[in-house]
Amino acid sequence: MSGTARATRLRRPGPVAGDGSGPQRPAGRIAVLCYHTSPLAQPGERDAGGMNVYVQASATALAALGYRVDVFTRATVPGQKIITIAPGARLVPIVAGPAAPVEKAALPDFVDAFGAGVVAFAAQEQRHYALVHSHYWLSGLAGMRLAGAWSAPHVVMFHTLGEVKNRSRLGEREPAVRVDGERRIVQAADRIVCATAHEGSLLHSLYGAEPARLITIPCGVDVDLFQPSPRADELRRSLGEERVLLYAGRIEPLKGLDLVIRALAQLDEPRPLLLIAGGDGFAEPEIARLRRVARQEGVEERVRFLGAVPQHDLPAYYSAADVCVVPSYYESFGMAALEAQACGTPVVAFRVGGLPGVLRDGETGYLVPWRCPEPFAERLDLLLRNEPLRRSLGAAAREWALQFRWPVIAQQLAALYASLAVERMASGTPDGTLPAPRGVA
Repeated sequence: MSGTARATRLRRPGPVAGDGSGPQRPAGRIAVLCYHTSPLAQPGERDAGGMNVYVQASATALAALGYRVDVFTRATVPGQKIITIAPGARLVPIVAGPAAPVEKAALPDFVDAFGAGVVAFAAQEQRHYALVHSHYWLSGLAGMRLAGAWSAPHVVMFHTLGEVKNRSRLGEREPAVRVDGERRIVQAADRIVCATAHEGSLLHSLYGAEPARLITIPCGVDVDLFQPSPRADELRRSLGEERVLLYAGRIEPLKGLDLVIRALAQLDEPRPLLLIAGGDGFAEPEIARLRRVARQEGVEERVRFLGAVPQHDLPAYYSAADVCVVPSYYESFGMAALEAQACGTPVVAFRVGGLPGVLRDGETGYLVPWRCPEPFAERLDLLLRNEPLRRSLGAAAREWALQFRWPVIAQQLAALYASLAVERMASGTPDGTLPAPRGVA
């Protein structure tokens, strides 16, 4: 069979298993690795954030296209069972090290055991995985070995990069083992998915990634969940506040919450209420530091820590807020900024990392070019004082966010997977390794 004929059959497959449209055939099965944190973990808690949302949502959207997706994560509870995320997508816990949460610094010690556990699972269930998609550097290390063992393409998405974090804030120091591991993965991966073009440029300049193996596919947002909420007015009344700012995400020094607290102190009375959604017991030292900053700035009564807020409640908080704040020293993408915009809430953020690709400066919010409280406070003041402007930016924000809906992002991932299968066939790999799903031409 010619290469052209093979490519045509790959890109336009027959019905996939279980769609009820005719003779059955296996759909492409993907092994997604999310080693260090479960995608079902509550965002805002320890090691849980935008990446967790991404893995769960993308697996669901890819399964809707016809792929079969197994998401592998490290078991943290004895006897942890396989969970169905969505029809066609499962979460598979693998025992690697203690079946309990461990310190992040210890996680590299169990990567080999995790990889071996995934191989054993595949053999036991007689599963063939046509592609490995790893998330974060620890998963990438395991993914390198699995892709080699299975002769499968390896796609990596880092979400954050150690070298970039080290350069983003004084006192930030990711271990050398992480940066070295990232460099090895960059050199070995078939493709690296970058959430923004900015991330791709950093991978090229700091890690020597070949531009041909970098592809920009943004993160997505569930626009049905994240939309202007009818619960917003009720929540606003329960807060008893005229003006509200919201931060949603992990609580750690890199997130720059001290800067927004200092910006809050520069606003005229009556100052808005700053709600901080996120954090768990591991965040208590940073929360204590932020409380001290608020006390020193005289705004302790205007800062309220909510703890981790469930995903289904977040749209009400985003919608109730006048402005969502993203004061991070660095964000590879900025999922909270996208979620807020999908809810029709303008965002004020520092112009760092991938945020310029997520937020349209002057149209859906504002990007502050200097990492200091004064200009951040100026933009907040402008929005808080001008309701027509705030509403205009919020309406534009919702329209902007619609282009990031998950079915669109899943189609881009599916096109990437199909192109890798074509490359494999062209290089002599047996045909049929990864049929493209429905809707991908």
